[in-house]
Amino acid sequence: MKAISVNIGEKKSLNYKGRVIETGIFKFPVNKPIFLDVEGVENDVVVDRRYHGGSNQAVYAYSENHYKYWKELYPKLDWHYGIFGENLTISNLEETKIQIGNIYKLGEALLEVTKPRQPCMKLGIVFKTQNILKQFWNSTKSGVYFKVLEKGNVFVGDELILIKKENNSQTIAEVYKVEKKK
Repeated sequence: MKAISVNIGEKKSLNYKGRVIETGIFKFPVNKPIFLDVEGVENDVVVDRRYHGGSNQAVYAYSENHYKYWKELYPKLDWHYGIFGENLTISNLEETKIQIGNIYKLGEALLEVTKPRQPCMKLGIVFKTQNILKQFWNSTKSGVYFKVLEKGNVFVGDELILIKKENNSQTIAEVYKVEKKK
């Protein structure tokens, strides 16, 4: 597994169904390293801190391998890494194998797996349909939130290296299935 893209976003205001929505979901690749800090990614905007950012959701990663699946469902979108709102696009990131509590080294940073991402209506805005939410929930392609244990820069090409495996923990996909039922 390695970082294929590092992505950040700015605050964007848009009109959605007659009301103004502010969001930081629109993330795009940058041609420099990103700095992972304890509360989030430096220079990346997080608008709604109830659901994003903070110590247990400081960094969001999504698998490059999932892009093919979604591109087939939504071929007319303007596809680019970061479209899911992820800070890190990682090759071969597999939610059915990554366990809560696993610790990884990525670039200069040390990361702990905390939880899957729960999709919200802002993902529907990106995909131009709220149907994506049900499709997202009905997959195991949630992506992974990380807690930053040691701050540091991450460059494109950095490997995500397992440092400590949490054997008595559920996978991201297992937790995601339970959250879906709530």
